[in-house]
Amino acid sequence: MNKKYNVAVIGATGNVGREVLSSISIRNFPVNQIFAAASSGSEGKAVSFGDETIKVQKIDDLDFSKIDFAFFCAGSKISERYATLAASNGCIVIDKSSFFRLKKDIPLIVPEANIAALQGFKDAGGIIANPNCCAIPLAVVLKPLDNAAKIKRLVISTYQSVSGAGKEAMDELYNQTKAKFVFENLSPKVFPTQIAFNLFPHIGEFREDGITDEEYKITEELKKIVGGHLSISVTCVRVPVFVSHSMSINVEFEKQLAADEAEEILSEAEGVIVYGHQNEIKYATPVDVVEEDAVYVSRIRNDGSCKNSINMWVTADNLRKGAALNAVQIAEYLISDNLLNQAK
Repeated sequence: MNKKYNVAVIGATGNVGREVLSSISIRNFPVNQIFAAASSGSEGKAVSFGDETIKVQKIDDLDFSKIDFAFFCAGSKISERYATLAASNGCIVIDKSSFFRLKKDIPLIVPEANIAALQGFKDAGGIIANPNCCAIPLAVVLKPLDNAAKIKRLVISTYQSVSGAGKEAMDELYNQTKAKFVFENLSPKVFPTQIAFNLFPHIGEFREDGITDEEYKITEELKKIVGGHLSISVTCVRVPVFVSHSMSINVEFEKQLAADEAEEILSEAEGVIVYGHQNEIKYATPVDVVEEDAVYVSRIRNDGSCKNSINMWVTADNLRKGAALNAVQIAEYLISDNLLNQAK
């Protein structure tokens, strides 16, 4: 990577925006100039970029014609308003919101699972969608298994940390927990009910069919990334954990694939670390994987209740591989595969 690029991070003061800045720095992404942007309320604030600090500017002050990559980390409303504008000025947009993910012509990319789908990103006008924070680690794990023995059905339960709902959600968990130790109760403001010492099966708004928006996103995004042949049932649970999402997965295959075979396949898969039943470490927990790039898989075992089925436990840092790192990896692939000029 000899050429250097002008990069903007929109939503730079949020959890994911800060993690994108960190990933860009840690991975030595070839940056010429870096811009941090957010709402007018954050203008003038300082954010870290490696050993430096940079001032946050208003998104309206960005000249997208002078920016090569824009990482959108500010939610669907901002992406809807500004992403197409940025792309029309020749800027490659990698969007973390849900706004573009299920649009037919927009590539939804997990590099370890469907990097070939980047080839057609010119048709999307230079916009690439970054998947849901659970769909990313799920796709990393499920795609190699689907390649080996076509997956028929998935039953997934997610255990999602509060950081997925933003900094205010993390503050709510902290403050409610602290209050409990002095026999006080703080009413929920971010979540629908108490999160400290509690959990609830409710992430996103409820749809008419009874599933939540989050459950719908994971289902449809996995079908777009891994394959439309999947039958998927998802239950999403918010848990009192600050960072890292975990997932319990039951996989039914079209043909036999035993747990030891799945363990071998995943041990060789890109971006995956496996704790097998013979390992000294039996399983990964959310605390174990904070600030780790990999997706951790453990407790792989046969399901004796259903033919051609296995169970496993998956854990990943939702701010890193579940969001920021995946987006930066997409940009790296565009550069290394010489696809950058497609958007110009």
